[in-house]
Amino acid sequence: MRESKPERVLGRDAEWSALAGFVAHPDPHLRLAVVSGRRRVGKSYLLRALVEAVGGLYVSAVAEEGPVAARQRFAAEIARYAGIGPGMIRDDAGWEALLETALDLVVRRAGPGGVLVIDEVPYWLEHTPQLPGLLQLLYDRSRAGGGTAGGRVVLCGSAVSVMTTLLSGTKALRGRAAVDLRLAPFDLATTARHWGVADPQAALYLHATLGGSPGYRDLAPIPAPRTLVDFGTWVACTLLDPGQALFSRSETEYLLREDPKFTGSALHYAILNAVAAGAGSPAKIGSLVGRDRAALTRPLDALTSAGFLRYERDPLWERRSVITLADPIVRFHNLIAVRQHDLVETGRSVQAWQAAQPTFTSQILGPHFEHCARDWVRRTGDPIRGGSVGGGAGTVAATVVNDRAGRARHEIDVVALDRAAGGGRTVIRVIGEAKATITRRGLSELHRLERLKALLHDEGHDTTDARLVVFSMAGFHPELLALAGQRPDVHLVDLPTLLGQPSPEHRL
Repeated sequence: MRESKPERVLGRDAEWSALAGFVAHPDPHLRLAVVSGRRRVGKSYLLRALVEAVGGLYVSAVAEEGPVAARQRFAAEIARYAGIGPGMIRDDAGWEALLETALDLVVRRAGPGGVLVIDEVPYWLEHTPQLPGLLQLLYDRSRAGGGTAGGRVVLCGSAVSVMTTLLSGTKALRGRAAVDLRLAPFDLATTARHWGVADPQAALYLHATLGGSPGYRDLAPIPAPRTLVDFGTWVACTLLDPGQALFSRSETEYLLREDPKFTGSALHYAILNAVAAGAGSPAKIGSLVGRDRAALTRPLDALTSAGFLRYERDPLWERRSVITLADPIVRFHNLIAVRQHDLVETGRSVQAWQAAQPTFTSQILGPHFEHCARDWVRRTGDPIRGGSVGGGAGTVAATVVNDRAGRARHEIDVVALDRAAGGGRTVIRVIGEAKATITRRGLSELHRLERLKALLHDEGHDTTDARLVVFSMAGFHPELLALAGQRPDVHLVDLPTLLGQPSPEHRL
């Protein structure tokens, strides 16, 4: 029987289900799982909750700790779990013996589903690279009927480049992990609940600035902003204060140095700066950093796999993709803190925030609102008409469409579609517009979407059942509200709706 998710674990329903299923699997032999994700995303919190729910053993590696001290720490954790004195477990035992002892104990307590979690395992791999090979040995031995009878081992780490290679190529654990789980930050609605921010505008600004990494809440020296009026003061006291742990430069450097691939690399910082400046392709990045495009392949791949960069591919134009900054706090640092360096470093953070308003609105808030709109289409069902607004579409993204008559190209903020196999017509499920403006949206936005729908049809796409969705930060004009109530193909989504709150203006 699977353990139910504890109430204190916010969100993470899919992740908990995957881990609970891994633990409860009827296979009596040893099973392995890998959990990764950037620092402060909540991996340890989730795994500690899992261990508490099933009575398992949790041990965390420590940075810059040598192999002897690490084995001693592991032995002490095993003894504590067994309820005996630390001297009862030999702290000079080898890694294989310690792993076997830990697995024997969790199996005795919980049967084959007993769980051993090793958190921040990349720290151990620095001095004990044979650890995956030892786990392979125990895994194969269990399958052959020798050694430990079962158990579940979860390997977790924040150095994403290290974690992704654990299961790659000819590595020891290749083909042996039943679960490979990458934890993503919270979405907009879950982030608002986590921080206790009920005001939709303040919640959007907070998410656009920090993203959904829950660990940042504990670093903030003052309570979260309750309204948008409070937000500027909050930013000045946190991300723009060099004396605080949440200072954006300190956090950006910390995140990069967490991964051994980025340690001390000026090129990676230069690439992030170039992307922040608007370079969206390898060629443009190369021109800004003074490197040939071919020389950027590996660092771009590393930054992308670690979650710092994102390739936003246009589903209707397969060769067109744009590189953007994926981590909001890194984006904030490069676009705001770096550009307002003198004001920030001289203690004038309030003035720095005021000076950065145009940049924040156009280059951070606007793109982030579009991102949240696309995420909402992926996640959220239509409570009245049934099913999802996207109709279960395979792809949700942004795109462009050609207007041959007007000799122009139009951007579409949100498109949900299904690509037909064998070169058939692409089925368009959603055409949406999401603009981060302070004015209410009216009929002109709907007319634009109808024009875009016609252009997509002219391009040969199937738009028969496409839904037209207008996203707004500030609500809608009465005429648009009235028309949307009469047309089942028109949806209006305001900020409260994005946050899963009742809308003061309308219901879908």
